[in-house]
Amino acid sequence: MLFTTKPHPLRELILFVSVVIFMFSLVMISLRSSTQLDYIRDQGILRVATINNPMTYYLERGEAVGFEYELTKAFADHLGVELELYISKDLNELFSLLNQRSAHFIAANLLNTDQRLNQLIPGPTYRESAPSVIYRTRQGFKAPKSIEQLYGKSIAILANSSYADILGQIQQEHSELTWEERENQDMIDLLRSVHNQELDFTLIDSYFFNTQRSFFPGLRKAFALGDPKPISWFLTKSNDTSLLKEMYRFFALEETQTLIATLEARYFSQENPLNFFDTLSFRKHLEERLVPLEPYFKNASNETGFAWELLAALGYQESHWNPDAVSATGVRGIMMLTHAAASEVDVEDRTDPEQSIMGGARYLQQMKRRIPDRIPEPDHTWFALAAYNIGYGHLLDARRLTQQKGKNPDRWEDVRLHLPLLAQERYYSQLRHGYARGHEPVQYVDNIIKYMDILQWELQSNSILEQFSTLPPLSEDSLQDISERVLRNFAPSL
Repeated sequence: MLFTTKPHPLRELILFVSVVIFMFSLVMISLRSSTQLDYIRDQGILRVATINNPMTYYLERGEAVGFEYELTKAFADHLGVELELYISKDLNELFSLLNQRSAHFIAANLLNTDQRLNQLIPGPTYRESAPSVIYRTRQGFKAPKSIEQLYGKSIAILANSSYADILGQIQQEHSELTWEERENQDMIDLLRSVHNQELDFTLIDSYFFNTQRSFFPGLRKAFALGDPKPISWFLTKSNDTSLLKEMYRFFALEETQTLIATLEARYFSQENPLNFFDTLSFRKHLEERLVPLEPYFKNASNETGFAWELLAALGYQESHWNPDAVSATGVRGIMMLTHAAASEVDVEDRTDPEQSIMGGARYLQQMKRRIPDRIPEPDHTWFALAAYNIGYGHLLDARRLTQQKGKNPDRWEDVRLHLPLLAQERYYSQLRHGYARGHEPVQYVDNIIKYMDILQWELQSNSILEQFSTLPPLSEDSLQDISERVLRNFAPSL
């Protein structure tokens, strides 16, 4: 006789649980076998910790810019994921974010010091730099040429920076060398202190100094301390090297090396054609003359679409923001309008600041409308500024001459090289609009660009922004919000 039994409910439950546990174990094993790079691609997000300064990341007219920002964005694009930034207020928080695994790596223009190499893994080297001794030129003060000449001098560096390690090593052979580390300051503060002669020296990365020297006339580099050290991104130590290997593949690409060269030229090669006294006068006039005029520049900006800083820089180049300015040829007012130009833009009183500024903005707008639309920015605006200064006809002559010489008449850098030829008879005698002091619009545009740069820097560096203790990760879409939470737009990361 054949007997059958019904499955016992408890036995079925045990079997079911066993299967679930087995499947869960397989999933966990599978997850553990995934690499960090796989995880990043699966999540679609690359988390990077950086710091807010001219060498790394900052906001320019509401847009995210900076060497490290653009390079990490390119790496995220290479991985096919979105970039998510953690912006640190200082170096301590920067390293904490990495140690807490809140970020996949640090990108903040960091030197490979012994202490960092003991705790972290460096990525590929993309630049080398050595800290330089910075001093203020003044009568009776000679530039130091050796460590011994720093003895007994007031020296300050950024607290928790790599410079403390470097000076510590030097001090082993130079016991008389002393310095102080400042906690609640950044390199801009230290540069100001040296510039104001409150300090004798500070140490700064030579690349960083190149980005700031236009704003601190009188500061110079004395000598470098030691051999250049590599600069790289940093990761936590781990047996999983998948992300590190992908970094090396990314940096080995020809297009990455081209990008790095482009970014270095863009961010670290700033020159200031203004002399020492021009820059000092500009800073003085910022406080004494610009404040009452700022609303007029902003109103003109709203009507014409030009950045108000550009209009302010144009006004300073024309008149040093002096409403009573007058030239030998009869142009007058803040924007130095001729009678004809003033009539074209409905200005009745050229010495009235509000009328003059609005009129100048409208006149620049007229010049800009005459520039061919095919010319991209910023060249389109540079051509308009040159036309404002020299006249549209002479600008056309210079562009035609540029084309005759086999260069690009739609490129400002090519045209600016040929504008001075308008003052040479063998050229202007063949041109429709004849002679012009062609060197003037070249210096004119250069000065406006530099005045605008200094104005924007002063506005950013002097802004009092909400201080914060911790920041959440920021996606690319929310980068603009950081402008309301950063204490200082320019703070070093070395």
